[in-house]
Amino acid sequence: MTRLRFGGRIAGVGSTSGTRVVVGRWTDTPFDGFADAMVETADGHRVLLAPTREVADLLAATYFFDEVRVEPFAATDVPGGWAVRSPSLTLDLALGRRTTVGHLLRAVPRRVAQSPAWCRVTDPGARLVMRGVRTRGSARGGRREWYGATDARDVTAATGSFDGADLGSLAPVDPPCRYGFSSAPRRPSVTDVVSTIEA
Repeated sequence: MTRLRFGGRIAGVGSTSGTRVVVGRWTDTPFDGFADAMVETADGHRVLLAPTREVADLLAATYFFDEVRVEPFAATDVPGGWAVRSPSLTLDLALGRRTTVGHLLRAVPRRVAQSPAWCRVTDPGARLVMRGVRTRGSARGGRREWYGATDARDVTAATGSFDGADLGSLAPVDPPCRYGFSSAPRRPSVTDVVSTIEA
């Protein structure tokens, strides 16, 4: 088995339209740095937005989607937040303070927090404290995955559109997203994370 590590940040937000979006900004990967999004609409349609076929193939083999789109995709820092742009998705996020969970995560040495062994330790607590969230589990195709979080900040506002339809305003990530064994936290947030995939 081969382990692939992806280090970066994940933003998970809900909207009053019922659409939930998870945006990944990955800086430390087996590929070049990239950004992507997983979108679940109010009726449960799951769409992957990936910048290259290579990234799309990896993610589609690991998570569950009803549709995969390969298209130009960018997530950039702007004053106070992120700007996410692709032909399908426009999303502007405002970021707030570090959360209580973020302070707790930062107290753990980074090397420990990112290890699969630590993810096994933290999984029961994550399930208990944050509905829908797990730090380890089985992925698609017999793969295994671990999420090692090291920080978290609130998302305080979100506006945008998906396929030209307005998303409305920020809302909890509820119901949980169904891309894999774990959802984004119900409370909209940005999490610093290392994702380890064993394939």
